Amino acid sequence: MSILKDLEPKLLWKYFDEIRKIPHPSGKEEKIAEYVVSVAEKLGLDYDKDSVDNVLIRKAATPGHEKAPTVVLQGHLDMVCEKNSDKTFDFDKDPIELVIDGEWLKADGTTLGADNGIGVAAALAILEDDNLVHGPIEALFTVDEERGLVGAMSLSPDWLQGRTLINMDSEDLGVFSIGCAGGADSHIHLPVNYQAPRGDTAVEVHLSGLRGGHSGIDIHEGRGNAVKILNRLLYQLQKTLPFELACLEGGDKHNAIPREAMARIVVKKDQVKTVEDWMAKAIKDIRIEFNPVEKNIQIAVKKADGNLPQVLDPDSQNRLLALIFALPHGPLAMSRDIKGLVETSNNVASVKCDKDKIKLHLSSRSSNMSALKATRDKLVAIAEMAQAKVEQPEGYPGWMPDLDSEILKISSKTYKEVTGKEAKYEAIHAGLECGLIGEKFPGMDMISLGPTLKHPHSPDERVHVESVDVFFKHVLKILEKLA
Repeated sequence: MSILKDLEPKLLWKYFDEIRKIPHPSGKEEKIAEYVVSVAEKLGLDYDKDSVDNVLIRKAATPGHEKAPTVVLQGHLDMVCEKNSDKTFDFDKDPIELVIDGEWLKADGTTLGADNGIGVAAALAILEDDNLVHGPIEALFTVDEERGLVGAMSLSPDWLQGRTLINMDSEDLGVFSIGCAGGADSHIHLPVNYQAPRGDTAVEVHLSGLRGGHSGIDIHEGRGNAVKILNRLLYQLQKTLPFELACLEGGDKHNAIPREAMARIVVKKDQVKTVEDWMAKAIKDIRIEFNPVEKNIQIAVKKADGNLPQVLDPDSQNRLLALIFALPHGPLAMSRDIKGLVETSNNVASVKCDKDKIKLHLSSRSSNMSALKATRDKLVAIAEMAQAKVEQPEGYPGWMPDLDSEILKISSKTYKEVTGKEAKYEAIHAGLECGLIGEKFPGMDMISLGPTLKHPHSPDERVHVESVDVFFKHVLKILEKLA
């Protein structure tokens, strides 16, 4: 028997137990989409499935409530698949192994899939239960949310009739999300020329020990960017000790603050000690500047093995160091509506050396699309001054907070009725499906809520069992109030 059989609400947990048995990694949602369709068919409900496996199921209103507004219940079908290194597990075949740990449900050495399996299970439970009071319901199940909101991006603009949406993908009971940032990347290609070095000794400078983190959620903390810091040191070093730059690299993912960076430079043999001493002194000042956010900044200077590398010619080197120094990183504007919320930011995510160009990847975010466009235009202007070319793929929209939102008012009131406690609300400086859905379906009044979930996207993922019951009762109360 499943360890979930005695948990409340039983119908929700029944569906979660089925979901955890079906492989559903991001990009491989075919089986879970087929399962959701099979539930609709079993319940005799109308449904659609699109070419990317998004599923929409429609349920008629409780008799007598047909004139109530249509409510969209929304969650995503995919899960992040991570496991401990000592765990033998195949996410393409194996069911998630559940463990009750006190007040929490977790998996045995893998991600649990409560993100967003609980939201999906809640929607399916509501579709099955004919004893509830509600208006017309559209249950929207999207795919590939975790890798880039792909399912929401692919939605047909004529799919949804409802203009009130409850997204069930938040992770803190009683804390509603009412806004999110939109985002877009910029790819800068700086053409450079290489030449033979004049110096005789190659030196590697390695900056490490920074915390990194998410370029949206953690950007307000002022954590150090390894690419920006190392570039700054090089820019300042050349004023004191001219050197030849062979390469500067650092960073990886577009949504991560770079934790490490490395440069290879060429100097005269008798200048190596001078470089070491200068860097040691400079890093002390950097540590003071970033204290207490960064406690473990380290810099290592050592002679490089092998043949002397080709180096950038003076013009290329000057343009590169000036370009990275000028590019903004971190919060650029704070919200004028919500205290403490970053409105606009930019992350200098990575720098890579290529044969005839240096590649820079930047990620910009804002809950204000005008500000996002201005930020991207600024990046182009800076890049053009360095004679660089810029590619800017289309981004995804933000979700502007609306403190007068009707669904926010109803959700706040009903949460207090269910729990006796006041709800809180927040906007987050990261992307949510609500941003895309709001753009595709103008006039959509939205809120995001959920149970208490800890450490998603890691094998430590866990969901607070009692919070699931409270979350579900709250959603039912909202539906009843809207009916």
